[in-house]
Order: sequence, then C-alpha cells, then structure tokens
Amino acid sequence: MATLKEICSGLPVDPLPPPPPQERDTSVPHAPVRKTNLTFEEEKLALKNALRYFPIEYHPELAPEFAYELKTYGHIYMYRFRPAIPMKAYPIHEYPTNTKQAAAIMHMIMNNLDPEVAQFPHELVTYGGNGQVLSNWAQFWILMYYLAEMNEDQMLVMNSGHPQGLYPAFPDSPRLVISNGLVIPNYSSRSDYERMFALGVSMYGQMTAGSYSYIGPQGIVHGTTITIMNVARRRTGTSVMSGKVFVTSGLGGMSGAQPKAAVICGCIGVVAEVFKDALEKRHKQGWVTTVCTSLEDCIARIREYKKKGEAVSIGFHGNVVTLWEGLAEEYEKTGELLVDFGSDQTSLHCPFNGGYYPVQLTFEEAQKVMVEKPDRFKTMVQESLRRQIAAINKLSAQGMYFWDYGNAFLLEAGRAGADVFKEFSEGKYKYPTYIQDIMGDIFSLGFGPFRWVCTSGNPVDLEKTDEIAKTVLLNAIGEGVPENIQEQYEDNIKWITEAAKHKMVVGSQARILYSDLKGRRAIALAFNDAVKTGKIEAPVVITRDHHDVSGTDSPFRETSNVYDGSCFCADMAIQNVIGDSFRGATWVSIHNGGGVGWGEVINGGFGIVLDGTPEADEHAASMLMWDVLNGISRRSWTGNSNAEATIKLAMKDIHNLEVTVPYHVKDHSVIESALEKWHNG
Repeated sequence: MATLKEICSGLPVDPLPPPPPQERDTSVPHAPVRKTNLTFEEEKLALKNALRYFPIEYHPELAPEFAYELKTYGHIYMYRFRPAIPMKAYPIHEYPTNTKQAAAIMHMIMNNLDPEVAQFPHELVTYGGNGQVLSNWAQFWILMYYLAEMNEDQMLVMNSGHPQGLYPAFPDSPRLVISNGLVIPNYSSRSDYERMFALGVSMYGQMTAGSYSYIGPQGIVHGTTITIMNVARRRTGTSVMSGKVFVTSGLGGMSGAQPKAAVICGCIGVVAEVFKDALEKRHKQGWVTTVCTSLEDCIARIREYKKKGEAVSIGFHGNVVTLWEGLAEEYEKTGELLVDFGSDQTSLHCPFNGGYYPVQLTFEEAQKVMVEKPDRFKTMVQESLRRQIAAINKLSAQGMYFWDYGNAFLLEAGRAGADVFKEFSEGKYKYPTYIQDIMGDIFSLGFGPFRWVCTSGNPVDLEKTDEIAKTVLLNAIGEGVPENIQEQYEDNIKWITEAAKHKMVVGSQARILYSDLKGRRAIALAFNDAVKTGKIEAPVVITRDHHDVSGTDSPFRETSNVYDGSCFCADMAIQNVIGDSFRGATWVSIHNGGGVGWGEVINGGFGIVLDGTPEADEHAASMLMWDVLNGISRRSWTGNSNAEATIKLAMKDIHNLEVTVPYHVKDHSVIESALEKWHNG
C-alpha cells in the first residue's frame, strides 16, 4: 500500500508498476466506453501524446497497453498507474508539502477521487458521466509532485488535466490556475470533444470536478432542497409539502441527491434509475428510503405514502419513461393525479454516450448498442425523449408543475422533435428552467452556493462551523433585512440544522448553504478567526459551485433569465476568474462545459484557504466582494429589478464601488414608431 509521501514523490517508473489486468475491476462502476472516431493517424498521435509522460526506455512496454485501452475503452486512462492507496481526503497535516495551501488543494483533489464521492473513480470521473478531475493517472502523480514541491513564490498551471508546471509568482498570486476544455469556439462541438478527449489534449471538467471543489452530492441536495421549497412557496403559497409527490430521474453523482432533498422538504420523492449499482449505492448510503422494481409496486407505494403524508424517497429501478407513462395511464384510468411536481436529472449534456438510456433497451443492451450502433442508439434516445415529453405533457395539462433542471433536458427534447415548444412562439419552451422560474431572482439578490471544507477531517470542526454559520445568519436577521432576504436566510438556517440530522457528509467534512455577499463575507471572516484562535484545529477551504451569481454564463441554465440578448456572451464568467485571481483566491478555474454540455456554457470557479492569517481575512473580504457583485452588476444591466436594487444598495455601502445602471425604456411606442418609419418605407 502506497503512502502519501510516495504519492508525492513523482511518477513511479523505476521500476514501473505491474501491468493492470485485462478486465477492469468489477468492484466499482466504470465510465461507459467512449466513442473516438479517430483515424489511424490520429490513433498514433493519441499514443504519442500519452507516451510523452514517460522516459523513452519504457515506451515499448507501455505502447501496446495504451493502445489496448484506447481501442477498448475509447481513452487512455493509464490504469497501471492508478495509486495503491485508499483514495480519500486525508487530514491536511498528513500531506508532505511546503505550504498549507498546497496541502489543502491535495485534500480537495483526493476527495474528488474518493470512491464514496466519485461516480467512476478509476476513470477519474467525479460526476455527470464525464466530469473529469484529470485525464489520466500519470497526470495525478505529476500534479501531486508539483504541489508537494510548491512554495509560496510559485504558481502551478493546469491545462485540461495536464500539469504544465510551476512558475515564479508572488505570495499573493493564486497557487493554482486551472483551465479545462478551452478550445477555439468553431471546434467546440460534441464530436470535437470526443476526438480531443481521445487524443488526450482536452478534457471536460464539468463544473466542480475539474476545479477540485466537488463536495459530494450534498451540494446538489442543498440546491434541490432550496429549489423545491421555493417551488412549493410559489405554487401553493407555503413551503409545507406533506403529501406532495415529486417525480424525477437519476441516482448517479449529482442526481443522487434528489431523494434526500425530497425527504428534507417533507414530500414524497420518486426517482427512477436504470443502473442497478447506482440505485443500490444510494439505498445503502441511506439516501433512498425504499426500492421498487416494478411499476405497479411503485404506484402502490406512492398512494400509500401520499395518504399517510409521510416524507419518504422511493427509488424505482427502471426507466423514467416507463414511470412517466405509467403515471399518465393511471390518471387516464382513475382520474387520480399522483404527481404534483416533476423534473429530470439525467446527464443530457452527453445524451448519446451514457447520459440518457432509451426506454426501448435494457441497461445492458444500451451499453452495447451505444458503441456498436451509435446511429441507431441516437434514434432510440430521441424517440424515448419524445415519449417522455408526451407523458409529461398529459400530466402537466392536469395541474402537475414541471421544470427543467438545467441538464439540457428541454434542449435535447426539442432537438429530438418532442412537443416541447410553446404554440406560436418559435424556440421557446412550454416549461421554464428552474433558473427562469425559481432560482434566477435568488441569484440576482446575490444568493448562491457558498461552500466550505474542514481540512482537519474532524467532524467536530464541521459541527463548529455549522454553529458559526447559523449564528452569523441569525445575527443578520436580527440586524434587519428585507422580507425576501430573510426568507432565504431562514431557509438556510433550516438547511444547516437538517443537514446535520440527515448526515449529509460523503467524503470530506464539508457543508454548503446559499448566502448573499453580506453572509458569505461574515461567515468567511468568522471561520478565519476560529482557525486563528484554535477553535477550529486546521484551515478551512471556502469555495462554491460554479452554478452561482456570477460564475457561469449558460443560456439554457444560469443566464436563461437574461433577456437582453447577452445570454450567449461569456464575459461574466471570464471576468469572474480574472478578478478573483488578483483579489486573493488560492486557486481559480475556468471551463468550457458543465451541466448542460460542452460548447453550451463557460464556468468559472475558485478556492480560498482560510489559515487564520490577516492576509486570509483581506483576501476573503476582497475576493468574495468581486465574486458576487460582478454577477449582480451584469444581471442589473440586463434589466433584473432584484439585481438593480441590490447593486444600488451595495454602492451606498461599499467605498469605491460605482456601477453603470440602466435607464429603462418606459414608452415602447417610441421604439416601434422609430422602426416602423424604416419598415414602411
């Protein structure tokens, strides 16, 4: 068994580790076989690219092995070099580094590869089917070596998984700068991604996988909890959800959070999952209360729990289309609407490579067809999407509320020809994204997914940070805040209490809540003080989901409620990372791709290590200010009234802040008459 010291000593080549078995380890789930579509010359290039990590004398032994991986799995993962160490977030003091910042980054990286956290740990996939931490295992060894060697006058650069190297820098510079998938726009199609990933030159980092800041499904549990509570509030006038039924799909990395969120909200969550291993994993972890293997049993359970008003989660082992069509048929037979709210969290950013399984095939059949007959598989996926939408439309017509969860569901359903567009309104969907209808206004108030990780690995530290965060939010309410702000604070106070009860931690000792600028800065400074005084025994990392106020430009999710035509512009995410980098972030990241897919979104992220120093106070206060206000400013300029009010208040409170605000057109006839003159000749 390897030690952390060995893991940090560089790529092991003298001697080489033993070759891996021909068959992959069946004790863990594995990524679907990737399509490459490489020419013979490109296959040679992929091998050359992989071998450049190793001294020439090892090429004759490694080349056939890497060729086998490329042809068999569609990518060279370098399984031989998978470390022989339990992969998890070790306490920060155990990492052999020259800086606490580097040790904290190592803690985060290994957490993202923990089998309890990662979806396909042997393929370095954290979540979303293809959200990579790194592209291959050689990169892991080199990355850890550089972090161990790094001092406070150096910066590490990572390009799509490749550790480019350490460079001289200032102590206030980021210790780490990450980019993933930043290809020229004209070469940002799915087929381009598959080719470049197979070549080993680019990588899909999802949102937080390639930023080393994923904290397990807790993050999306919280986001889903907040979303469902706000859905209920808007649709029923109350967040009390006893007896309400929420139907959705997916129990993988991110989507596995949904059943737990449903129970926290007090409703009945019904989640379909075709992959038995994923369902069993969530059931074993206690995230799914009960499992059904037949549609009849599932519908009977829904009736039973609905009658009792009991908060429970049902995992349906089957295709979500089967579930939706069964619920629609049940309504037609009995007149009983058994679902109140519905959504979907299949990985439709990669619909034809394991992100979505068509109802016409079993899971095992689909694994073969997607590789052997990709055109047929695509046709079946699109037919399945049309059937799914048809059933959803029937139930929606009877009063069910359905929303798109930002996973490209409506986008791909529309591309498949499903009846998903509004009548007489080209390109506009019948159903809102959750950003448009629920979370967009919350983002515009400055609220977003603020996260922290206790690098000691001690659960007691997490308990202390929970109490600190609750105290900060209660104090903020006590000082007086607008009603809509108070609602969000109260939701998050409830969340922290429930998160502790429901044992949300998977992997690192981490927590998430939604907070605005005032709350984030106050919590961060309180954490840093707790580290300084020894109340918390080791540094705290603060980070966030990129799915936040200003971290992401995505026209089908984060910026889907931006209506001035700029929803396709990526200035905000790029400026976010540039601004964070010189205001004190320990690391920054920028990605092409995320929850809605490669070429559809640009994501920016950060991490800060709070080590109890005065510098950490300064960095947190300055960087968090920019990280939030950058997005509020952009949203204000696009016409969001919440954002405009928020930025105007910020300008009163923050010295040297002066933001351009819009003059809104009041008389639209001025515009119409100006244009009519030219249209009418």
